Amino acid sequence: MSGLYRVVVVLTILLAFCGLQPVKVYGEGKSQMLTLDEAIVIARKNSVDAAVALNELKTAYWEYRIFRADLLPEMSLEANAPYYSKRYNSYQNSGGSYSFVRNNYMEMYGKVSVNQNIWFTGGVLSLESSLDFIKEFSGAKNRQYMTVPYAITLSQPVFGVNEIKWRRKIQPEKYEEAKAAFLSATEEVTMTTVQYFFNLLLAKENVTIAQQNFSNAEKLYEIAKAKRLMGKISQNDLLQLRLNMLNASATLTDNTSLFKSHMFKLRSFLNLSDTIQINPQVPESVPLIKLEYAEVLAKAQANNAFAHNVVRRQLEADYAVAQAKGNLRSVTFFAQLGYTGTGNNLSPAYSNLRDNQVVQMGFKIPLLDWGKRRGRVKVAESNREVTESKIRQETQTFNQNIFILVEQFNNQLEQLNIATEADSIAQIRYLTNVETFKVGNISTLDLNDAQVSKDSARRKQVNELFYFWFYYYQVRNLTLWDFECNTGIDTDFEKVINQNIFAL
Repeated sequence: MSGLYRVVVVLTILLAFCGLQPVKVYGEGKSQMLTLDEAIVIARKNSVDAAVALNELKTAYWEYRIFRADLLPEMSLEANAPYYSKRYNSYQNSGGSYSFVRNNYMEMYGKVSVNQNIWFTGGVLSLESSLDFIKEFSGAKNRQYMTVPYAITLSQPVFGVNEIKWRRKIQPEKYEEAKAAFLSATEEVTMTTVQYFFNLLLAKENVTIAQQNFSNAEKLYEIAKAKRLMGKISQNDLLQLRLNMLNASATLTDNTSLFKSHMFKLRSFLNLSDTIQINPQVPESVPLIKLEYAEVLAKAQANNAFAHNVVRRQLEADYAVAQAKGNLRSVTFFAQLGYTGTGNNLSPAYSNLRDNQVVQMGFKIPLLDWGKRRGRVKVAESNREVTESKIRQETQTFNQNIFILVEQFNNQLEQLNIATEADSIAQIRYLTNVETFKVGNISTLDLNDAQVSKDSARRKQVNELFYFWFYYYQVRNLTLWDFECNTGIDTDFEKVINQNIFAL
């Protein structure tokens, strides 16, 4: 932006007229020039906040992967090979009396099953195949095989809540919320970077101002001593200039200490070496864009994690009500169709097959529970109403904040332009007053006033520049949209997570 270049030119002229050279305040170590964009890139890669956001994304990602796996067939192997028993067991005779019988046998058992959840009914469909073998080591020493080549089993709840169907609604929304939250967290890292960066930049400008003011005060004091000897200024003016020089020296010391403190904070946030001395650079330009509330609101409602959060919370509230109502009664249908065979050898056990069917209907209906289950339904319904009320209130606040932010951003560009021009004028005015004071045409009070105006204008220009970038990235954070490039803010989440996994 042209106003920023004017400021640089004015400062150069001021230094030239006053015969000053900037004083280094970075201390020992390697000095690294750092732009705002470079700081943002480093922060997104190295900061602790970015690592926390990534870990939260990984948690949501694996929860989603588990949910997706539940919708796919699951194969399992169950085996008991071998089982050996040699002991006495109790046996009830036909007359009701008991006796002990000695057993001495070995058993082996194996089963392969494939289970498939049926999401639209909530049931489970299974395909099984099993083999059971028993070998006696006493008595007739028989051996026996029992086979189930295949059996199809259906277990279906009739009135209970369909857990899989509700998870199929909630989990994708939860994952989308997590992805949006990750992108927002990344933008929040950027906003924090902007704060730390401009704190350091303003501290640097304050040090530069303090250096200039001290050097000017020192030189003006020397000039004033010569004028006092010639009787052109009063003793009071001379003492005032001496006091100005002492105050400028104290201010320089304080600002240098504050600069080092802000450098430490930014360096720690970016996870940079303690030996690096950061030299922040003033952003040379800003994007010239004007936002419309309706457009920004539409982007925020479509992309922000809050939008997915609202949908998820509503679904979870509905799910809680459905669960409470499903627990009022429980009815389960069970059916199994298949074939089984037995034999002393393996071949007959698979050839001499007979049909094997099981049909079962079980139910559990409370006859007297003193209204507990009905009460749980009322509690769930009340909680759902509370959730809906909170969502309406939060939505209103969200929309209101979007409106305020759009107004702040649109106003900030104008404020920045005004502050930039005012900075240029104040610098030129101070330069003029310094030269005028040298020839004795203005008082020390007028010179001090020009200096205060110059310093204030410079600080305000840097401060307005900070607010512009802070509002800019706040808009990006809420909308997950880059209005400068007119593109959405997105990433390859699978790649991000996999890179992190392989890095471990």
